[in-house]
Amino acid sequence: MNDNNKLTDKEMKEKGVYLDHAATTYVDPAVIQEMLPYFNEEFYNPSSLYTPAREVADMVTQARKTVAKWIGAKYPEEIIFTGGGSESDNLAITGIPLAYPERGKHIITLPIEHHAVLHAVEGMESRGYEFTKVPVDGYGIIDMDALKKAIRPDTVLITVMMANNEVGSIQPVEEIGKIAKERGIFFHTDAVQAAGSLPIDVEKMNIDALSMSAHKFYGPKGVGALYLKKGIKINPLIKGGGQERGRRAGTHNTPGIVGLAKALDLAYTSMEETNERIMKLRDKLIKGVMELPDVIFNGHPTLRLPNNANFCFKYIESEAILLHLDFMGIMASSGSACSAGSEDPSHVLAAMGIPPEIARGSIRMTLGKGTAVEDIDYTISSIKKIIEKLRLMSPLV
Repeated sequence: MNDNNKLTDKEMKEKGVYLDHAATTYVDPAVIQEMLPYFNEEFYNPSSLYTPAREVADMVTQARKTVAKWIGAKYPEEIIFTGGGSESDNLAITGIPLAYPERGKHIITLPIEHHAVLHAVEGMESRGYEFTKVPVDGYGIIDMDALKKAIRPDTVLITVMMANNEVGSIQPVEEIGKIAKERGIFFHTDAVQAAGSLPIDVEKMNIDALSMSAHKFYGPKGVGALYLKKGIKINPLIKGGGQERGRRAGTHNTPGIVGLAKALDLAYTSMEETNERIMKLRDKLIKGVMELPDVIFNGHPTLRLPNNANFCFKYIESEAILLHLDFMGIMASSGSACSAGSEDPSHVLAAMGIPPEIARGSIRMTLGKGTAVEDIDYTISSIKKIIEKLRLMSPLV
């Protein structure tokens, strides 16, 4: 460390800068402590009838109440614990329409949804369902007039994400929910990126089903939840037991469930303070990166997740940028971690009208609770050096 108590570039590289919190977060130490007893001391199956097991079952119930409280659900039993966000999405998108065959076989979604949603919707074609992808504008926000026109008498479900995982844009969920309610259509929202970062009130927002995943808000991987409004039927994806009121079979992941609830409680208890600090750092990052020429900032400038910054760097491939960032100890991504390895440019940016030759230079940086001012300063400095170097090498400039 130098005389000013600032880390040198070499020290920053060795320390590492993690800017991929949209992909996953670390587990908060307080969450780990909450989970530990249920791996060993309180290991009992909550479905068993003896006293220690019933005590564990009480903790699962308490976790259900905690989740319900923070999303504005009326009843704890409206919370179904799952294996993660993708399972929650699939359960809602397949389970609700199949439980109501008389309501029609048409589903509405967006072209910028996470693949857990898109593939689930597209998979319903084999069951005789049709779907419509409503267009978005250049910011990635839904075209509400197109949504209204897309609704048919046989539309059974609208599934629109609360906030986009790549560019961070926030959808007008309450307005969409109101339209769905007025038309008698079920409304599901993928809130995997939003839960813990944005306030949620499922009653006010007219949401019938909502997906979340613990590892996006400093909880453990492999556990998620689906809110399902009381009275709505659902066909289970996983069969074999009566857990979760017959809606999701399988022995409860008690440590994960307890961890999810604790993580969500911590996230919402400190949300305003955390978001204020992260937004200042995010805006500093955006300002610094946008000082470079030929850079496009993606997503809505204000209606966006507090930690998300997404850019397209013209004339350069994102893979080259990421490799150079990695060499500098900076961890970022080109978009959804679930699409890593794909040679195609982002389907999100394509739907927003960004040409593929520009979209191939996209970089997503997502900040978190541990991000510090020096991390952002080092990242800005490093990106400027990397982009200058790569553009000198690029045949496209």
